[in-house]
Amino acid sequence: MSSRKRPHEHEEAEACSLKSVTPPTFSKVEPAPFSEDEQALAALDMCDYSKKVTIEMAQTQRPVRVYADGIYDLFHQGHARQLMQAKRVFPNVYLLVGVCSDSLTHENKGRTVMDENERYEAVRHCRYVDEVVRDAPWTLDDDFLNKHKIDFVAHDEIPYSAGSSDDIYAHIKARGMFVATERTEGVSTSDVVARIVKDYDVYVRRNLARGYSARELNVGKKVIENIGEKRQDLIQKWEDKSKEFIGNFLLLFGREGRISHFWNEGKGRIRQALSPPSSPPRSLNASSSSRRHYDSAPPKKMVRYEECADYSSDDSSGSGASQDEIGEDEADEIGRSEKSVVTVTETNGAKKEAL
Repeated sequence: MSSRKRPHEHEEAEACSLKSVTPPTFSKVEPAPFSEDEQALAALDMCDYSKKVTIEMAQTQRPVRVYADGIYDLFHQGHARQLMQAKRVFPNVYLLVGVCSDSLTHENKGRTVMDENERYEAVRHCRYVDEVVRDAPWTLDDDFLNKHKIDFVAHDEIPYSAGSSDDIYAHIKARGMFVATERTEGVSTSDVVARIVKDYDVYVRRNLARGYSARELNVGKKVIENIGEKRQDLIQKWEDKSKEFIGNFLLLFGREGRISHFWNEGKGRIRQALSPPSSPPRSLNASSSSRRHYDSAPPKKMVRYEECADYSSDDSSGSGASQDEIGEDEADEIGRSEKSVVTVTETNGAKKEAL
């Protein structure tokens, strides 16, 4: 008897089973408990501390209890990275973090920005922390190590001096219970405080604008007046700088600026290179003389006296008449013509010599 199931029914069942699988999460829903809470005490009772766990054994043995301590003021990414390294130092780590109290911190290191309760809460909300030890000691002794069943202590390798001790972790290192973590360069609580101090006026003005009173900010009237004066100085400096910038811009790019002058010079040179030079102007005397030369009438045609004489002799011989036979009027007319020819010849000769 053949089965009536659909051919792809098993594939659909597998898809439904995959949908029902919860995806893995890497964050905690609840904050880490304190060392005196029930959860922390239950985890402590489950730990068999009778056998010493070495670094080699920690790779495969029970959950290893690693302890890290600090002030953790203004909790930042450098703190979180240090705790992450401590959590990952072995495959199975139960991370305990000790946070020092205000009194102990003020005595050994200085004033903090956050109080102890704020620092406790900041640490216990870090995802890598399994348990928080409040009022942690400055130095670790055997009683503290045995009380919390600590297998290893995590800290950076730089010696941490306190009082007469050059390194408060020296005895932990000698016993082989020390695991090193690395510091995050450029990030520390001191650096954060330095930023605030550097821009003190900026943050005071910001908080005053947001409604904080001078008493809440612990600033007096003189401080506020000084801030106002500094603001005016900054505005005046900004105006002076802007005027200087505008002046330099106009000096360089304005109508009479350097670039405009350079461009005009360049245009003149380009025109000179492209256009041929003009003919030199003629002097006034030359122009006037040439003008007179062109305006004057052309000279009369010269008639030589010899030609006229030949012409007259030929004429007289051809006609066969002598001069005596010519009438008195005609003789007078011929005489006047000869005189005019001689005058023209002399005049033209004088002109040639002048030229």
